[in-house]
Amino acid sequence: MALQQTFKTNINCGACIRSVTPFLNEISEIENWEVDIQHPDKILTVTGNVSVEIIVQTLEEAGYEAVERVDGGNRGMG
Repeated sequence: MALQQTFKTNINCGACIRSVTPFLNEISEIENWEVDIQHPDKILTVTGNVSVEIIVQTLEEAGYEAVERVDGGNRGMG
């Protein structure tokens, strides 16, 4: 069963989404992902059997930050 995880990010526009797309699409365990750039926390939602660490590391490689959201709470980016 696939997990759904959410992350607070600094992906804030269409160009940013285009930048991260090849990085996230390379992760075969991700079934689907999307970014809500209208949300104040720029929420990335990932569905698949992939670890939080891999998602965070992949976004860092793409030049972005991500912090897992736990129980929908707000955790700051450091």
